[in-house]
Amino acid sequence: MAYKRLPLTSLVVNPANDRHGELENETAAIAQLFASQEQHMRNLARDLVAKGEVFEPPLVFPVGDKFVVADGNRRTTCLKLLAAPRRAPTVELQQFFSELRNQWTGNFPETVECRVEVDRDRVDDILFRRHTGVQGGIGQSNWNDRMKNNFVIRTGKGSGLNLADEIEKRLKSAHMLPSRKVPRSNMNRLLSAETLRNRLGISVRKGKLEFVREEQATLRALQRVATDLAMRTVTLENIWDAESKLEYIDQLDREGVLPTVAPVKGAVPASATALVPARAPKSTSGRPKSWPHLIPDLDYGIVWTARLQRHREIWEELQFRLELSEHPNAISVLLRVLVELSVDCYVVQNSLGTVHENDKLSRKAAKVAEHMQEKGKIDKKYLGAINKLQQGEGLISMDTLNRYVHSPNFSVSPEHLKMLWGTLSTFFVVCLTT
Repeated sequence: MAYKRLPLTSLVVNPANDRHGELENETAAIAQLFASQEQHMRNLARDLVAKGEVFEPPLVFPVGDKFVVADGNRRTTCLKLLAAPRRAPTVELQQFFSELRNQWTGNFPETVECRVEVDRDRVDDILFRRHTGVQGGIGQSNWNDRMKNNFVIRTGKGSGLNLADEIEKRLKSAHMLPSRKVPRSNMNRLLSAETLRNRLGISVRKGKLEFVREEQATLRALQRVATDLAMRTVTLENIWDAESKLEYIDQLDREGVLPTVAPVKGAVPASATALVPARAPKSTSGRPKSWPHLIPDLDYGIVWTARLQRHREIWEELQFRLELSEHPNAISVLLRVLVELSVDCYVVQNSLGTVHENDKLSRKAAKVAEHMQEKGKIDKKYLGAINKLQQGEGLISMDTLNRYVHSPNFSVSPEHLKMLWGTLSTFFVVCLTT
């Protein structure tokens, strides 16, 4: 640990801040901080100007010639916008920070005292022990459930089962454990999401490790991962966020390392786990209440990378915020948007040359579904269900979705929306996970 005064221009507001999940760049991260808690940000900026100092040094780690802020992103953002008000995301905020800057007493600081940690695992240990007070936005804000979940998914910390320990036991029993010590924290980080675990042939259910592919093929894949980590071929920097984890797993897939043989009898096939959402824990206080939102309260196994930030925001509005009984029109429009974004995501990620820009959405979806079926991601029966969406006369059709958006006389039915989700949910998941 070291405290250093670093140029403000060398600090980078973290695009992978656990407050919001992974975003494309610093500009997007700044905009998201204001979109989610503008009043807190304004209060913090006023406090910085009134006191003329940052009371708690930001926690940073080096990346090249810059330093990414792990903790203290709100403070750093306010200082950056006081230094350059035109970087604020709206004209109103630009004026706000310009007026505040004029109130700064004395010379505006060009450097900031920071706590510099080179070990990113130590950074996560520090983050794990912080965030206990809000203080109206001036202090550190408490992490809500989504933020805590972002942290657990990104790092594998605090998730209950020590997956690395279990994997080591299985490899040792099979005489396949590398001779060098495996960094357990890195193993837990890499396999922190169920979707990634499934691709390697394992699953965590009811706090236990299970094989969902043939055991020897899965053990060979896990041995390769353990060896890469032990030999430092793959380091913490290579698996820091969801995008880099996917890149590594995809590379193993291209090399033929991932298990592809028949699944274990009675287990859910790894190729299908993305299609089978895990149910939320049952309530212990009597009969559970009916879920009031469009998307059921289930874990669909999607790894929300930075490129899926907009998709995730829409998904969570449909799953946790907008109620069918109160907001059917808003839900219908967002569902239509999610269809198009998901289809386009699949087209780009799979480089589908058969899909043309001028194709109607229904035709695009059909071409995407055909590709999914060819690659074994869905079966022929489900392909038929998606193809039927092209038929305009049915209530469960793309035409219905288009009418939700464009027709002034079309009545939105919560029951129709539920039926549409029931038909499209698997399609969405495949689009966003491949």
